[in-house]
Amino acid sequence: MTDPTRSAALDLLISVLDRGRPLEEALDALPPTEARDRAAAHRLAAAVLRRMGALDAVMEPFLKKRPPVVVVHILRLGAAALLLLDTPAHAAVATAVELTRARRLDPFAGLVNAVLRKVAAAGVATLEECDGPRLDTPGWLWAAWGADARAIASAHTQEAPIDLTLMPGAVAPEGGVALPSGSWRYPAGTRVTELAGFAEGQFWVQDAAAALPARMLAAQPGERIADLCAAPGGKTAQLIAAGAQVVAVERDANRIARLRGNLARLHLGAEIVQDDATQWRPPELLDGVLLDAPCSATGTIRRHPDVLHLKRPSDIGALNAAQDALIKAACDMLRSGGRLVYAVCSLQPQEGPARIAAALKRLPLRTVPVQAADLGLPPAAITAQGWLRTTPAMWPELGGMDGFFAARLERL
Repeated sequence: MTDPTRSAALDLLISVLDRGRPLEEALDALPPTEARDRAAAHRLAAAVLRRMGALDAVMEPFLKKRPPVVVVHILRLGAAALLLLDTPAHAAVATAVELTRARRLDPFAGLVNAVLRKVAAAGVATLEECDGPRLDTPGWLWAAWGADARAIASAHTQEAPIDLTLMPGAVAPEGGVALPSGSWRYPAGTRVTELAGFAEGQFWVQDAAAALPARMLAAQPGERIADLCAAPGGKTAQLIAAGAQVVAVERDANRIARLRGNLARLHLGAEIVQDDATQWRPPELLDGVLLDAPCSATGTIRRHPDVLHLKRPSDIGALNAAQDALIKAACDMLRSGGRLVYAVCSLQPQEGPARIAAALKRLPLRTVPVQAADLGLPPAAITAQGWLRTTPAMWPELGGMDGFFAARLERL
C-alpha cells in the first residue's frame, strides 16, 4: 500500500510546479481523504516548495543525469522528509521507493533508493552547508528585496506560526502567547478547529501583520465603512467588532461563500455585495474604506511557499494597474475627511510605496502617518513617510510576521 500522505504530497507538487496551480487550490482538489493525511501532505509539499533550491543542491552530486520530472518530485519529497521533517531514514526511503513503483516508474525505483540513502548518510549537515536562503529564492525577488533580502529569505525557511484575532471580551485558548500588537500566537501546525472557542466564534485566524490595516483605519461605532476585496473576512470582522456599519465588497463568488461562512461562525453581520470594487459605488459617501488590494502576495511566502514558484516579474505591471484603479475607486467613495487604508501583503516596492506615491500625485488624498507604538510594533516597521512596512524578518524572537505594506490616507 502506498503511503497516502506521500501520494497526496506528490499530487500537490505536480499541481503547483507542473500545472501552475496555487497550493491551497490544489489541496482543495485532492480526492477525499483523512484530514490528518491531508494536513501531513500539505506540510510535506510546503516543505519542498519552501526549500526546493537547497534540496536540489543537496541531491545534485548524487545524480549523474536528471530523471523525469515526476521522479525528481519524489526525490524532493524523500529528501524533505529526511532533512526537514526528521522522518526516520528507513521510512523516508521506503515510502519514496513505494511511491515510485505505485506511479508505474519501476525503472527508477533503484535510483530513488540509492540517492535517498546517500542523502540520509550525508545528513542534515549537507543542507546547512548550502546557502539555503539564496538557493531557495528566485533571483528577481532577491534583487527586489535589496539589503533586506537575506534576512527575509532566511525567515522563509521556517514554518509560520498560527496567529489569532480574538473577539472583544473573548478569552484566548490555552497554549498561546500574547503579541505586542494584540494578536495571539500559537505553534505552527496547531489544529485551530480543535481549540476551545472555535465553534463558538470566539476568534479567527489572521496573521499579526494582516490584523494591522484594520487597526490603522480606527473605525468608530456607527461609522459607515467599506471593506473592498473583503474575502476571507478577517478585516471585515475586525471592523464589525469595532462597531462600524460594514459593507463587504468581493467580486469572486467562491470567495463570497467563504466570507459568508466565516462571518456566520463569528455571529457577525455585514452587508455583503458581490461586485467589482472598481465599479461599485455606495449609495452615500463613506467615513472610511479599507482596501486590501490583490497583489503578488510575496509577503506571505512563509505560509504560501508556492508563491516562490508561481509568481513572475511580469505579473507586477498588471497588478499595479489594478491597484491604481482600486485606489481611485476607493477615493471616490469617501466623504471629505474620510479615511482610506490601502494595504498589500507584498514585499515588492512597486505594489506599496510606489502606488501611494502615484496616488498622492493624482488624487485628492493626503497621508495620515501612523505611529509604531500605537500598533505595538518596533520603530523599524514605520517608514519615514509614516507608512507601515513589515517583513518576515521582524520579531525574529517571536517567530516573525507576514510582509505587509499599508498607508493611511485622508480624502481632502
